[in-house]
Amino acid sequence: MYIHELKTWPHFSWDQEKIAKLLVDLRHLQGRLMGGMESIGFHWQDETLLQTLTQDVVKSSEIEGEILDQSLVRSSVARHLGMAVGADPIDRNIEGVVEMVLDATQRYDQPLTEERLLSWHASLFPAGHSGLKKITVGNWRKGSVEVISGPLGKETVHLDGPAAQRVSDEMELFLAWFNEKNSVDPVLKAAISHLWFVTIHPFEDGNGRIGRAIADMMLARSEKSSRRFYSLSTQIQKERRQYYAILEQTQKGSLDITPWIEWFFGCLERAITSALGTLEMILKKAHFWDTLSEISLNERQRKIINRLLEGFEGNLTTSKWAKMTKCSQDTAYRDILDLVEKGILTKNPEGGRSTSYSLIIPPSN
Repeated sequence: MYIHELKTWPHFSWDQEKIAKLLVDLRHLQGRLMGGMESIGFHWQDETLLQTLTQDVVKSSEIEGEILDQSLVRSSVARHLGMAVGADPIDRNIEGVVEMVLDATQRYDQPLTEERLLSWHASLFPAGHSGLKKITVGNWRKGSVEVISGPLGKETVHLDGPAAQRVSDEMELFLAWFNEKNSVDPVLKAAISHLWFVTIHPFEDGNGRIGRAIADMMLARSEKSSRRFYSLSTQIQKERRQYYAILEQTQKGSLDITPWIEWFFGCLERAITSALGTLEMILKKAHFWDTLSEISLNERQRKIINRLLEGFEGNLTTSKWAKMTKCSQDTAYRDILDLVEKGILTKNPEGGRSTSYSLIIPPSN
């Protein structure tokens, strides 16, 4: 029996004391991240926002097995946010995912309606197909739904959604609860809304991506900010197996959804902690570039310095420089020598053919 078949569906319950403590810790982390991001310049905030939203689009699709071109996603996000970009080609499939994610996070304070959800679904499938299969687009599903894995004859059914004739009423109830101003903390509401939506499974395809956008929308409400500095979808993709396992376990369990909320909160905590690590790197980069504000550098030098600040794998050599900046070995050597003379790079102890260089990091104040 699935939870949507229980007589008391959808009256969820949870261990209030346990969840309240986890919620306090999460809210503290959220505050640390938002406060830290406010302390850096708008340039760094915009760059982090662009990177976060790009990852959100790419990784949410990757969870469903769809691989998107990251550079095209970044270009699309930047274009929609009004940031300066190059003339990259436009991919309508990518545009649709980006439009959905941005609508959810940039207009988080607007009601989530049936019309809005149907437009998201239409954006995800502009050609009316999921792969080679034609699907109902921009409308609730007309047939039954099963999420199945495994070889023929040994299939495992992870989810069997409510009958199609129930979907409209189920979604009306869900949307009324989602938009209602009640005492449920928005972070907790994000966890519940994702589970509730994917359990109804109102569309033929795209439910996971839309469900994660719904969670992101509620998280934006919890922070009263459209500026996203962490990506829940990126963390879920890292924990994809556990994500599907806890969803299946919860949907085949009871309406006490404490284990699901605990997992969701843990995943969210790890996403924010990762973003705090990114913030630390940004602060280091910002401080470093402040010390170089009066030093003349070319674009190749700026590019490599940024790579070194972000965590360069291995040693920096003349040949690696030439390859990454698409210049000659002689030009690479001159660039490097100039940075050594300016006290920005230092030659490592080993010499000869293995000569390599490291960044000199100035001490923080």
